[in-house]
Amino acid sequence: MFATEQGRDALLLRTTVSKKTPISLVPDPVEGVRLPEEQGGLPPRIAEYLARHEVPSPCLIVDVDIIEHNYVSLNRALPLAKIYYAVKANPAREVVARLAALGSHFDTASPNEIDLCLELGVPASRVSYGNTIKKQADIASAYTKGVRLFAFDSAEELEKIAHVAPDASVYCRVLMLCAGAEWPLSRKFGCTLEMARDLLRKARDLGLDPYGVSFHVGSQQTDLHQWDIALGQTADLFAQLKSDGIELRMLNLGGGFPARYRARVNPVEAYAEAVKIALVRRFGHDIPEIIIEPGRSIAGDSGVIQAEVVLTAHKGDEDGRRWVYLDIGKFSGLAETMDEAIKYRFMTPHDGGETVPVVIAGPTCDSADILYEKTPYRMPARLKAGDKVLILSTGAYTTTYSAVNFNGFAPLETICI
Repeated sequence: MFATEQGRDALLLRTTVSKKTPISLVPDPVEGVRLPEEQGGLPPRIAEYLARHEVPSPCLIVDVDIIEHNYVSLNRALPLAKIYYAVKANPAREVVARLAALGSHFDTASPNEIDLCLELGVPASRVSYGNTIKKQADIASAYTKGVRLFAFDSAEELEKIAHVAPDASVYCRVLMLCAGAEWPLSRKFGCTLEMARDLLRKARDLGLDPYGVSFHVGSQQTDLHQWDIALGQTADLFAQLKSDGIELRMLNLGGGFPARYRARVNPVEAYAEAVKIALVRRFGHDIPEIIIEPGRSIAGDSGVIQAEVVLTAHKGDEDGRRWVYLDIGKFSGLAETMDEAIKYRFMTPHDGGETVPVVIAGPTCDSADILYEKTPYRMPARLKAGDKVLILSTGAYTTTYSAVNFNGFAPLETICI
């Protein structure tokens, strides 16, 4: 926590943004990293790679330099926070290794993700087991390997941790409504604030270290005010527990920072400013240790999927839209098109010409494998079977959603450059 008024004033100074000062939509580049000319554009190194190499379809190509750029940019914008990269966003060894070399911490959801981090030389002290739904044997395994930081959101999970990970540091995830998020994370994760207070007292009584609280305002959050709402609620919880004799030391803000999909988004600096201002407003001089768990904002814009048009067809229905079937769909990496939540951008060889309204679907024999039907999409009228299509900002939550062998299709391949 800030021990002096000068420390708080320094943070206040860093969070002050003049209304007359425009905020660039592209962060200052890390030296040597080449970024798209426009936010959401095709990364230059990926364009060059596709021009020079035969790439299987579908395939995800990731520019690891952009991973580094996004990490460093976030670290610069929000220096008071420790970054725990959400491994589930993209667990490619090249991605994790680059972030490990940069000093990142890691948020893990399974024993395999923990093992990956440890194999790549990440100290167990830089690993958090952030899944609130864990087998007791997996908790014990992580503890044996040196992991000491565990999330929970129920009495039953807390008791499992106490049984096999004595003296571990634990943090309780509280429930948020996730208004403004394109990919909400409410209901399944988190507990009420009242329950969190009881559980953290129980953690103390069980001999664990009640280290802190976490929340998640929803993935791809578009409303910057949501962090202020969440921090207001958690600040009250900190104060209540302090009156119970429990001094919480850590606040985990989760993720929510965006990638660039169909709609333009605020730059990471704007998100960081919103968080810093809210922290000062809600915690004043007593800002605890801050953790963030970005995944999408680190990996999303680093990747492009090359896919292929399998078929274009008309069905004779009243709306007359053309169906475009790709060789990738919900079950091979694009699961976040569920309910048409995440809206990807597409590039084709015929961009710039006449376009027609389309329904975009995947290749499998499953009627759920439709990517966009309600959302209005248009594609070139000249698009035909065999054409290559690029799907932008697909570096996060694609390979990890890809089925192993649904309908006999191979998992989504990754090439890191």
